[in-house]
Amino acid sequence: MNDRDLGKHERTYRFTLAGFEQRVLPKLARALPDWVMPDHLTLLGLVAATGIGAGYVASNTSPLWLWVVNAAVVVHWFGDSLDGTLARVRRIERPRYGFYLDHFTDSYATIAIGLGLGLSPYMLLSIGLAIVIIYLVMSINVYLETHVFKQFNFGYGFMGPTEVRVILIALNTTALIVGPIPFQLLGQDATIFDVFGIGTAVLMTILLMSRFARNLKTLAQLEPAGKRHDPES
Repeated sequence: MNDRDLGKHERTYRFTLAGFEQRVLPKLARALPDWVMPDHLTLLGLVAATGIGAGYVASNTSPLWLWVVNAAVVVHWFGDSLDGTLARVRRIERPRYGFYLDHFTDSYATIAIGLGLGLSPYMLLSIGLAIVIIYLVMSINVYLETHVFKQFNFGYGFMGPTEVRVILIALNTTALIVGPIPFQLLGQDATIFDVFGIGTAVLMTILLMSRFARNLKTLAQLEPAGKRHDPES
């Protein structure tokens, strides 16, 4: 992939809510006023991600901050999902600029939210950091796939960024209504967030390794060991 092709790739969407987003997001993008630009939505997503992390930290003082977190999650979905959609609807794409900015800001959002959760009273910091690390490795794998296969597929199985947001809102609401539901994990005080976090980290690792093995098998078939290859191909 040369510098002219960077950012130009086939997008594939296989996760659960992909169909819903493909129907709704273009309609929302067309309804936005002309002065709203993709970069404005990217900035909105960054502010919302910061608000999610800060809200989780503030929940040490009151669980009511989780309502703020839920609102910020919705705003983050709006900004993060619509920036690229708006550019495509208006035909003002900047493939290399958008690819670079979008995924750099996604990394920041992941760190902000994961740290916020880890510093909240609902999740152990070690679990929050584990989720962040695995998520970033999964993201790196997607970027590598984009380069070698010329195809962008961010979702792993049924799970994509929007599905994660829905689960976060459900967990926050559960904590607000019935409390964090305490557990004991290896003698350590934990909550339903920790149980979900461990399950998520395990599932993410399984999905990542499965996709890594599948990619490696495909690449091995495309480039068999011991066979001479044209360096220009």
